[in-house]
Amino acid sequence: MNLKVRCLAFFSAVTFVFLIWMLPEALAHPLCGCFFQEERLLKLTQPPLEGPDVQLLQLRLARLGYYFGPLTGVYDTITQRAVVNFQKEHGLTTVGVVDSATWLALDEKSLSSRVSVARPAPPKGKKLKVVVDTDRLLLSIMVDDQVFSQYPVAIGKYTSPSPVGEWKIIDKAYESGGVFGTRWMGLNVPWGNYGIHGTNRPWSIGWAASAGCFRMYNEDIEEIFPWLPVGTPVIVKGPYIQPTAPLKPGASAPEVVTLQARLREKGFYLFGPTDGDYGLMTELAVKEFQLFHGLKVTGTADIATLQALGF
Repeated sequence: MNLKVRCLAFFSAVTFVFLIWMLPEALAHPLCGCFFQEERLLKLTQPPLEGPDVQLLQLRLARLGYYFGPLTGVYDTITQRAVVNFQKEHGLTTVGVVDSATWLALDEKSLSSRVSVARPAPPKGKKLKVVVDTDRLLLSIMVDDQVFSQYPVAIGKYTSPSPVGEWKIIDKAYESGGVFGTRWMGLNVPWGNYGIHGTNRPWSIGWAASAGCFRMYNEDIEEIFPWLPVGTPVIVKGPYIQPTAPLKPGASAPEVVTLQARLREKGFYLFGPTDGDYGLMTELAVKEFQLFHGLKVTGTADIATLQALGF
């Protein structure tokens, strides 16, 4: 093997090892998202810098009361002014340029403003349920249908909304403290990998900032983690996604949740969860609705059926 080939093989091996070292947390829950490296210096340029790191910078500054504009992901003059004000108040010398020292100060400020109060565990033998209100950005632990404790959360962005519906916790895991924080509780959402987890970005709590999962402060999810066994119901409240095309048995989609909820509202889907799974119970409910309204009984929510349902 000549020197050129050996060098190429060496650098390929080094690159492979580097990627394996850097990416495990990003690949652990691929559809949950949120992973990127804050590597580059952010500053005012022409054309302006854009990207998720700029958007997350704006989010941190907004949480701390320095930034009041939209989360555009564009490093513009409004963003620069917020950075300058933050740096001046915290004794940072690199005015207007976001370096590692500025990121660190933003993290420390976010963490120091967090006040946590430990709560006792729910009484044993009670009926437990989790309710997430995506409008209020609030997760509630319910004991016998009464609020026991409440916690702020981050939910999915507009482009990657959190799954509204009725789910269950299907797996639990300890995490390393990276992008998924220190705990993970997976949900049985049929069209993706969603869960309730901690975060290493505490400044994102209270915002629509994730790729669909529900983020909590690490200390909060560590508190509730031992309370909630696998099988605990998780009810996510929020706006439904309206169906615009026929839905067939076997489908799994947010629009199926909307169909199930409307059928329940009309009194035809009474014994199944709104879980986005177009199974036998949903098919039977559609057939019953079609029969009652003089439609062709197929079990498929075609355009005529959707229109009769009010979509």
